[in-house]
Amino acid sequence: MAIGLSEKSSIATPEFQIQMTQDPNQPPLTTLPRSVGEVVNALSFDIEDWFHLVDIKAVSDTEQWGSFPSIVERRTEEILDICAQHGATATFYFLGWIAERYPGLVRRVVEAGHEIGTHSYWHRKVCDLDEATFREDLLRSIKVIENAGGAEVTSFRAPSFSITPGTEWAFDILMDAGLRYDASLFPVPRENGGYPCPEVPHLFTAAPSGRVMPELPMSLMRLGATRVGFSGGGYLRLFPTWLIHRGFRALNRRGIPGIVYLHPRDFAPDCPVVEMSRARRFKCYVGLSSTAAKLHSILSRYQFASCGTVMARAFPDLELA
Repeated sequence: MAIGLSEKSSIATPEFQIQMTQDPNQPPLTTLPRSVGEVVNALSFDIEDWFHLVDIKAVSDTEQWGSFPSIVERRTEEILDICAQHGATATFYFLGWIAERYPGLVRRVVEAGHEIGTHSYWHRKVCDLDEATFREDLLRSIKVIENAGGAEVTSFRAPSFSITPGTEWAFDILMDAGLRYDASLFPVPRENGGYPCPEVPHLFTAAPSGRVMPELPMSLMRLGATRVGFSGGGYLRLFPTWLIHRGFRALNRRGIPGIVYLHPRDFAPDCPVVEMSRARRFKCYVGLSSTAAKLHSILSRYQFASCGTVMARAFPDLELA
């Protein structure tokens, strides 16, 4: 989707202001809610299996994936149950590889009222691919996910948040594929990704074609002078519940939605342990038994909806949901 933009305008929350371009003849592109009670946060899950780990040699051979025991159906059903208990809708970013093998799981997610997106087909880092390979992988994933779920795929999340400086071409490919928004950017550097960007829903303007795509970046909190993730993956499993709540309160008081991102393996204390470095092993397996309770706690305190719903609230004049 291409959006024509021209003159500068500013969009502000009480403590936060960003600059972006906007057609002066159109209404404001976003009005972020002002109070904690009005803010709707984004709930998302990247549906992959325990062996879909980037840069881990022990599970890198895709020919072996089909022989590994799977936890994805059982743990995704657990996620669906938790969402149902709290009346929360979410976006489920499926790997095409998973959707092709478990089409019934995709259908159950759609039938439960959730949004589906693509997390690629092979779970390869975008920054490791050329444009042609990325396009082929993306289109293949969209086709199999839509065929499985009987619903439209409207957004993308890059494996390991791996859209990095130099891979802005990915946004043109996403728009060419008909996707309406992206949820791939991590605003600070991390092991496999990171892209400097505003920490609120915004319009990504650096695609080589000059087209613009709505972006839902991952959430950060301040710990002293450092900005860190807190609301997903290893961060959520590592940090105590009170600190996670502090992060959501800080964002919501400024009118900014937080974004939860989790995986089926985050809910699996019995997850098979893969050979890897000590530091990576800690990151992958710390706190697995705490995830469900933390998610229950978050969902009971704050409003949540799918990424598409949050983006539609941020950009009411664009067709995003």
